[in-house]
Amino acid sequence: MEKINKNFYNLIFLLLIFFSSNVESKILSIGDPNSKVVVKVFSSLTCPHCADFHNSIFENLKRDYIDKGMVKFEHHAFPLDLAALNAEIIVRCHNDNDKKFKLLEKIYEKQKSWAVGSDINKINNSIKNIGSLIDLTDENMENCLKNEKVQDEILNQRIEAQKKYKIESTPTIFINEKKYTGKVNYKEFKKALEKKL
Repeated sequence: MEKINKNFYNLIFLLLIFFSSNVESKILSIGDPNSKVVVKVFSSLTCPHCADFHNSIFENLKRDYIDKGMVKFEHHAFPLDLAALNAEIIVRCHNDNDKKFKLLEKIYEKQKSWAVGSDINKINNSIKNIGSLIDLTDENMENCLKNEKVQDEILNQRIEAQKKYKIESTPTIFINEKKYTGKVNYKEFKKALEKKL
């Protein structure tokens, strides 16, 4: 599990003082809003464990439950660093919800190639290269990265999640508001889901 960096948390809190706190958080979700089961995943896009969860579970979950209207899936942004925050901003550049999730998938798939080093400009360029695979233009992504409202939404979402769910590491997964602590493999996750259906 990826532990939360206290300094980054403090930085976010300070940034929020300067941003409007009235912006309603926009959670990325897919699936029937009236589903019996809601899976919430609090994750940072630079966290290897989050990538493992998404890569090993999400596509199966989508095929077997989400697409059949049985499960609603929520991706809750919980960035642990600036690179993760910028990647979340790029994901939100799309207006099309399906494309947001396709981009999320690509960002997790290619995490080892973009989430490296300390040069944020190089990292941003790597993220934008991935965004261009899912129909985003460089100009569009640059505008998104400069959009303080979107940044504020993501940071506010993180602060609210910290307060409400006491997130200590990423990913933190909830199935119908109950924390999932089982193994990160589809077989075990499926068993936990089936109990709720």
